[in-house]
Amino acid sequence: MLVYPSAIDLSSRTLQFLTGRPKARRQEIGTRWRRLPVSRQALLALAHLRCGDTYAQLAAGFGVGIATVYRYMREAVEALASLAPSLAGAMRTIREKAFVILDGTLLPIDRIAADTPYYSGKHKRHGMNVQVLTDPFERLLRVSPALPGSTHDLTAARHHGIVEALAEAGLRCWADKAYQGAGNPVRVPFRGRSLKRWKRRHNTTHAKIRCLGEQAMATLKGWRLLRKLRCSTTRITAIVQAVLVLHHATA
Repeated sequence: MLVYPSAIDLSSRTLQFLTGRPKARRQEIGTRWRRLPVSRQALLALAHLRCGDTYAQLAAGFGVGIATVYRYMREAVEALASLAPSLAGAMRTIREKAFVILDGTLLPIDRIAADTPYYSGKHKRHGMNVQVLTDPFERLLRVSPALPGSTHDLTAARHHGIVEALAEAGLRCWADKAYQGAGNPVRVPFRGRSLKRWKRRHNTTHAKIRCLGEQAMATLKGWRLLRKLRCSTTRITAIVQAVLVLHHATA
């Protein structure tokens, strides 16, 4: 395999932040020696999460085995995921905001046609459904655990307790038509083709607010690993949470 130098479009601050996580873990378990120092392990993790480099590419680039890359990645992802904000923590942050935007997105995965629970009829592909909360300044506040792609957005939001938490906190939330029927805390656009003028104006204003959340999700998918996940579906939640923590560290 040919090896060439590459670059990661992240700041050194992100690398320093991630370096502290494996270092603390090694001190906790009393590790005496590793093939790579913590700074190189952090760089390996960033190359995988940000650039989507495969384990084989990383093994060749860092001069270690594929099994070692897998262990290093799992350790880094678990350390980061443990720092991800909980729903209760996100609600405390949201209380300081004028409103919040709720939207769902599909993270594509490599599954075959037989894996029906992961197939999204809306997107016509296999994936995992995650619910994203964004503030009015396009900042990601929380990403929910991943559910099979066939799960409807409203069902997913209720499953994670997002709708109930918003109602209890008395917070205003904007969402798209998929959340029709969510109740008072969630504001959705009017449905139908022949709408009155004031309803069309309302939908236009609603869409302008909602697009802030879509821009934030585009930032999330700037982490190229999330554009096509090839790992076990049981690990996707931890990976998404790890990306969110790194995104906050980068911002």
